[in-house]
Amino acid sequence: MILWLTTFAFSIASALLPFLPIEVYIVGAGTVERSTSEALALGIAAGAGATVGKIIWYEAARRGSASAWAQKKLSNPKVKAGYERWTERMQGRPWYGIAIIFLASSVGIPPLLVMAVVAGLLRMPMWAFIPTVFVGRTIRFTALFLGADFALH
Repeated sequence: MILWLTTFAFSIASALLPFLPIEVYIVGAGTVERSTSEALALGIAAGAGATVGKIIWYEAARRGSASAWAQKKLSNPKVKAGYERWTERMQGRPWYGIAIIFLASSVGIPPLLVMAVVAGLLRMPMWAFIPTVFVGRTIRFTALFLGADFALH
């Protein structure tokens, strides 16, 4: 239970602070021999924690989009063009946004931190954002736990 809670807490921290890579933690935690069900439980803990952290980034972007700082950034033509391009791509096309967020969550391309902010700015529906991040991250982290265990034993 302690490892599960530690994994959950570290994954929240890692989701908020990009200089704390959860993958390094998983490789270290994966050195202990465990069953597939234990690896799945730890993958779920890491996925849930990462989701909590990305919700914070999403909400910060959503709530901060009307701020003077955000408006100043959007006055830059290059930034505004990128914002408008993403808005055009995702507006009215929730499956496109879900697919991009799932790729970012499971593979890491594009970076999930960036996509969580973009999703917040574009007000992607939470009903789509939360389960997509959770499933993608859980798949990624469970695979890493299983891979670390397999490689080392």
